Amino acid sequence: MKLTVLGGGGVRTPLLIRSILNRADEIGFSEVCLMDNDPEKLRIYGGMAKKVGGLINPRVLISLTEDPVGAVTGADYIITTLRVGQEKGRTLDERIALDNGVIGQETTGPGGFAMAMRSIPALLGYAELAGKHAKKGAKIFNFTNPAGLVSQAFCYRGFQNVYGICDGPSHFKLELEEFTGTPRGQLELDCFGLNHLSFYSGVRKGGRDILGELIGDPLLYQKTEMRLFDPGLARDLGMLLNEYLYYFYHREKALANIQKSGRTRGETIYEINRSMSGELSAYDAERDFDKMLEIYVRYYAMREDNYMAIESGGRVKDRSFTFDFLDPAQDDGGYAGVALDYITAHATGKDTRMILMVPNRGAIPGLLDDDVVEITCTIGRQGERAIRVPEVPELQMNLIRQMKLFERRAARAILARDIEGARLALMIHPLVNSYSLAKKLLSEYMEAHREYIGDWT
Repeated sequence: MKLTVLGGGGVRTPLLIRSILNRADEIGFSEVCLMDNDPEKLRIYGGMAKKVGGLINPRVLISLTEDPVGAVTGADYIITTLRVGQEKGRTLDERIALDNGVIGQETTGPGGFAMAMRSIPALLGYAELAGKHAKKGAKIFNFTNPAGLVSQAFCYRGFQNVYGICDGPSHFKLELEEFTGTPRGQLELDCFGLNHLSFYSGVRKGGRDILGELIGDPLLYQKTEMRLFDPGLARDLGMLLNEYLYYFYHREKALANIQKSGRTRGETIYEINRSMSGELSAYDAERDFDKMLEIYVRYYAMREDNYMAIESGGRVKDRSFTFDFLDPAQDDGGYAGVALDYITAHATGKDTRMILMVPNRGAIPGLLDDDVVEITCTIGRQGERAIRVPEVPELQMNLIRQMKLFERRAARAILARDIEGARLALMIHPLVNSYSLAKKLLSEYMEAHREYIGDWT
């Protein structure tokens, strides 16, 4: 089987390849193709990934290419992890919003809309290529942000083979397993909502729901990502929360912390990645892998240490970075793990529970059937089945509905290149909630990214 990664020159590619190659024999991969239109990033990070792959499982061919047609030809599975406009685009997305007094955040905030304007047309182009050249029935796993909005656009264009994936819920599950002393893979989460706007309504250990115990445990708010939230919020809602809900439920704190810092997360990542790529560019992965790995680990640790630190005013959690690429026990799977779990379940027919972004189809009452939601699913040989939520409390549903209305209108506006529709979508966004602000943000985003999006009507 062939797996293709579009955006295969990304900084996270060596980690992605590690996860894929650790499970390649189990799944049956014979080739992994890394495609990127940036030849230098492909040489650096793709080259490192190829070296990692050869060390972990030399039986699998790792190929590098700048040719998208060749990359998708014959592919059984495709992962999309694009950053159209690269890190510089993200800095503009977040800075423009912040200068207007709004949290820009590249997924949850209006910065996500700006990124979607650039990403959706490119992704649809790749999906159309895949339809012509990939294996019949090839599945596409989208990790490109904002994953929920992007997946909604795919749905509107009629793609039934695209699944939105996010490693946030799986990372939180690992945290909870460690916190509760549960063996890895033995805790079950009930999740519903939207990407980066989801709630956990059940946590089962050995078949027993321990959600109430967790919410009442003060240590939960010290040792897991729940430290972002006031414990009273979890008690009032009666659920655990996706970490990105911090931007909504503690909005003024996040905004104040970012303004006080003087730097956005995107600007921090841009500087880290630029310095890392600058150092790595002097080396070749075949000759200098150990030196490149030393540089890579040092800078990647900086990225992880800074995760949500600016927005929260302190380190959020221990996202310690693994130094040993060859130890499968130190591989947490990342976003590749979500895709690989799906592929494994689909290939073996063994039912597996996992959290995916899929069309609602009645799973969450009160939303439309073609609304893409993030929800716990059962995966098997016949595909995925979302586990229906019997009832959504009013407080949670209020925010879900408002954000989903934004995503619907934003996806349709981007597909139609409709300025008026885009303006109204941004006005609806909970972090904007203003016509005048939406109008100004849209104008500045369109000017900043004209190179990628062209002129709209």
